[in-house]
Amino acid sequence: MKFRVGLGFDVHELETGRDFYLGGIKLPASKGAVGHSDADVLIHAICDALLGAANLRDIGHHYSNKDPRWSGMDSKVFLKDVTRMLTELGWKIENVDCTVCLEAPKVNPHIDEMKKVLAPLMNIAEEDVSIKATTNEKLGYVGREEGVNAMAVALIKKD
Repeated sequence: MKFRVGLGFDVHELETGRDFYLGGIKLPASKGAVGHSDADVLIHAICDALLGAANLRDIGHHYSNKDPRWSGMDSKVFLKDVTRMLTELGWKIENVDCTVCLEAPKVNPHIDEMKKVLAPLMNIAEEDVSIKATTNEKLGYVGREEGVNAMAVALIKKD
C-alpha cells in the first residue's frame, strides 16, 4: 500500500458586488472573489492538494485561466474531474483538511453544508472533509478584506 500527501494553496482578490463561492456553495457576502472560473478558493486549494499528492502538477496546468472553456466555470466541475483523474490512476482519496482565511463573511455557519457538497465530489464521507476558518487579525490583504486564501492538505492511497 502506498500513501501520498499533497499541499494546496490558493488566493483570490475580493471585489464588491461579485458573488462569493466557497466550498461549492454561494455565501451571502458584500464582496466576491475575482477569477477566471467562479473563483472558489477552497475548491482550488483542494484540487491543488490532490493533484500534488498524485504528482499531476497543479490546477492551472489542467484548467488554464487562458482557456475560454473554463470562463465562469463552477469549480465543482474541477474537483469532480480531479477525483476522476486520481481514480483512473488507482488512487483513493482518504481525507482532506482545509483552512480558509478571510475576515468576512463568517464561514463556520456554512461548514456543514460545504462538507455535504464536497464529500461526494471526492467519493469520501463527510467526516473525511475537515474545513476550518480563521481571520488574519486585520493584517495584510486578508485583514483589509482585499483578498481571501485557502490551504488544503490531502492524503491519498493506492493499494
